[in-house]
Parts: sequence; structure tokens; C-alpha cells
Amino acid sequence: MYIYEHKEWPFFSWDKELVGEKLNEVHKAVGYLMGRLSVIGFDGRMSAIVESISHDIVASSEIEGVELNNEQVRSSVARKLGVQLRNPTESSRYIDGVVEMAIDATVNYSVPLTHERLFGWHNCLFPTGWSGATKIDVAKYRSVEMKVVSGMFGREKVHYIAPAPEKIYEEMNRFLEWFNSENTKGYLKSAIAHLWFVCIHPFDDGNGRIGRIIADMALSQAEDSKMRFFSVSHQINKDKKQYYKILEMIQKGNCEITEWIVWYLDCLRRSVEKSDEILSKVLNKAIFWQTHAETLMSERQRDVLNLYLDGYPGKLTAKNWAKRAKVSQDTAARDIKDLVAKGILVPQQGKVRDVSYAIRCSNSILVVPMPEDL
Repeated sequence: MYIYEHKEWPFFSWDKELVGEKLNEVHKAVGYLMGRLSVIGFDGRMSAIVESISHDIVASSEIEGVELNNEQVRSSVARKLGVQLRNPTESSRYIDGVVEMAIDATVNYSVPLTHERLFGWHNCLFPTGWSGATKIDVAKYRSVEMKVVSGMFGREKVHYIAPAPEKIYEEMNRFLEWFNSENTKGYLKSAIAHLWFVCIHPFDDGNGRIGRIIADMALSQAEDSKMRFFSVSHQINKDKKQYYKILEMIQKGNCEITEWIVWYLDCLRRSVEKSDEILSKVLNKAIFWQTHAETLMSERQRDVLNLYLDGYPGKLTAKNWAKRAKVSQDTAARDIKDLVAKGILVPQQGKVRDVSYAIRCSNSILVVPMPEDL
């Protein structure tokens, strides 16, 4: 018996005390992250949003075995949000469509979710009407039975059978009424919305990606903000096996979904904590220029420092500085000596010749550029 066949469906239940503890952990992690982000200006925040949404889009597709070009996604997100990148990349129409779907859910989080809006998102994922070599129904709910299977032909394992196609509109009407209700808010909503949607499995393909977009929309509603600074899909992708395992277990159980909610909220908390790594370049760059706002530097020094703060590959040495700035090595050495004297560059222990340097962002943060081959 599947979850939707139980008489309680879709009235879910859970351990309120345990879930309450997990929600407190999420709120604490989000509070810490917002505190970190509060020290940077608007431009820094917009750069952080570009990184976060880009990681989310790439990871959500990767969960389903679809690989997207990171730089194309990042450039497309930046263009749609009006953020200038140093070296933007041309993106495909497909990537632009996927990005548009993700941004619509995040930026227009207060707009009601409707059948038509979901159909538009589905069309973004499958603009040609094909999923690989298979022709599918696009921008409409499926008209055939849906089974989630794995394994080789003739030895398939059935993980889940979704509700019959003739029941989908009824199921989706009930889901959308719940999702758009003023009484439905918070991080808990994100967990339930994702599970509920993938249990209905209304489309021929793309249910996981759209389910995660809906969950992201609920997160924006929870924070009442168009700004997304962490990627749940990025963390789910790291725990992909467990993600599918717990989904299957819950879908074959009753409507008591404590295990799913606890797993999802733990995943959400980890995604918030890990966002420091994803956003480290943005945060460090913003902190650096705030710290050194009054420090006298040449335009050339600023340009080369920005290159390295943006993650440009290669150690920061006089030789590499000369190459990046297109100046002589003597000029590069004078630039570096000046920045060392001002406390901006810090010599690293190692060779006497070709000394490498770290960039001091603040009293407690050093950015050490990595070798090109790492």
C-alpha cells in the first residue's frame, strides 16, 4: 500500500516535539548566516545570490543525472538578476529557461502557485517535448500510469507507483489549495510540499526538479525574501542515496512522516552551514574591500587583487602578478612590496625565490590563492 492509498491521506502527522527541535536548529543556523551576510553591502549580497541560485540549479539537475554547464548557469542567473560578471559566458536557450523557472519561484514567491504556472515551469525543462529519446506530455499533467523503477530491462525494481492519471487534477487542486493557504508557512512547509508533490508525481518527467523548486519557493516564503543564500539541492545531491531511500520508505508507509521531516530539516540545516563554503569568495571579497576602503592603491593593484579574490587560479607571486597585470617583474615586485607594507599581502613560508603571498581580508581572514593545477 502506498502513502496516498491510506485513509488519512493527505493529512500528514509528525512528532511535534522532535520536529520543533529540528526547526530551532534551522532557525539558529539561518540566523548565524544572516549575521555574516549583514556585514556586506547590496552588491556583495547580489553576488552571493548568484552563486547560491547557480549551485542550486546545477545540483538539482545533477540529482536527476542531467549535467549543466556551471559557467553558463552562473552567467544566465547574473544576467537575469542584473549582476555584472567579470567574464560572462553565453548560455543556451535551455539553460536560460531552467534559470528563468528557478528565479520565478524565488523572486515571485508571493504569487500564488497555479496549474498554469507549473505547466510553464515544465515547459522550461522540456522545451522540445522530449525527455532524452522519449516523447512526453509537456506543459500538461501525465495521461498514463507512472512507475518509478530502476534496474536493467527485464529485471526492473519498482520503487513507487504514483496515483492514477485520472486522479491527478483532484490531487493537485488539493495540493495547490494547501500551498497557497495563508495558514501554511515556514520551513516545515518546504519539507511537506516537496514530499507531497513528488508523491502525486503529476508529470511524465521532471517531478523531482519541480518538487525542489516548489520547496525553494516555500523557503522564500518562510523568510519573506527574494534573496536565496543557501542551496538545499546542493546538499541533497551530496546525500542522494539517502534522499531516494527515505523518499521510497515514506511513500510506502502511512501519513506519519516524522522521519522525512527530520531528514529534510537536517539537510536544510547542513545546507545553511555549508553555504559559508559556497559563498566564501563573495564574503571574503566584500569584507576585504570594506576593511581596505580607505587604503590607497593603484587601479592596477585593485584589478589584480580582484582577480585573485574572485578565485583566479595560480599562486600570487611576483611572476604571476606580472603576467596578470601585463607589466615587468620589477614593477610587479614594487606593487607587491607596497601592499605588504600596507598589511594587505602576507608572505607565505616556503621558497626564498618566487615567494607566494596570501591576501589579508581582515585581522582573522587570509585568502591563499591555490596553484593552477589544483
